[in-house]
Amino acid sequence: MQRFYLWACFFGLVLPYVALIGHIDANGLRVPAFVGGVLASKLSIMAWLDVAIAAVVLIVFARHEGRRLDIPSVWAPVLATCLVGVSLGLPLFLWLRERTLAQRAG
Repeated sequence: MQRFYLWACFFGLVLPYVALIGHIDANGLRVPAFVGGVLASKLSIMAWLDVAIAAVVLIVFARHEGRRLDIPSVWAPVLATCLVGVSLGLPLFLWLRERTLAQRAG
């Protein structure tokens, strides 16, 4: 599973940024254009709220589980979630967790 989580980290970093680069290429670094895209429809608002709730839950879970299992560098998935999103933060946390558990087992 560790290899799968690392691949998920790769795609979770690259794919969102490919979309972001496309947006920046079309609209520049204008915050109003970005916010306008986020608020463009009820569907896009629903998607952003879904991701925001998932990010909060992931951060709380990672901190709790990180303390419980004494996972090193648990700050990294929290930072990844804040800078990139759940698409990187979740597989990174799962990789750290899986690696920690494997080290303890063997």
